[in-house]
Amino acid sequence: MNLKTRHLPDASSNPIRPTQLAHVVLRARDLQRSRAWYLTVLEARPSFENEMVCFLTYDDEHHRIGLISRPELHGEADRHAGLEHIAFTYGDLGQLLATYRRLADLGIRPFWTINHGPTISIYYKDPDGNRLELQYDVFELPAEVEAFFAGGNYEQNFIGVTFDPEDLIARYEAGEPLEALTARPSLPPGRTPWDMVVQ
Repeated sequence: MNLKTRHLPDASSNPIRPTQLAHVVLRARDLQRSRAWYLTVLEARPSFENEMVCFLTYDDEHHRIGLISRPELHGEADRHAGLEHIAFTYGDLGQLLATYRRLADLGIRPFWTINHGPTISIYYKDPDGNRLELQYDVFELPAEVEAFFAGGNYEQNFIGVTFDPEDLIARYEAGEPLEALTARPSLPPGRTPWDMVVQ
């Protein structure tokens, strides 16, 4: 057999970066409850599961969320240093709002809805208190996001402005222009960015 030698790329002078974020694995106190929640919220399907693990996907990746059964664990994720949240992006604002409506009809309610500026974001907590962000990217190009930051918008307000999703849906269905729906409003008088935070 005639083998062809290979050479590793020069990682010291040419940065090598991941091609994508593949998946997140979470410890679940009640595997079946967490499984049902993620299947519902993400419209996912199991790619593999047994009594100890469940791998879920919604696209061509073999799994996006992994759940490991750890019934001996106690306490909510919010009480420990570590992961803040996991974010999932929708293709357009209508898809994000339709997902909010579908979940609300099933009794799954967000704890925070906010226009960050670059994103319109709806935050949920899973059965163990892990935070999930469902978002719509307001800007199509990275340069537009960079211009938003460079314009001083985050120096004035680094968090965003909360919104009422039902009001946003009504405005969306009434045909209000997308630019008006997604434009981040100013902070209400007398309020600070920290007043926009909901735990």
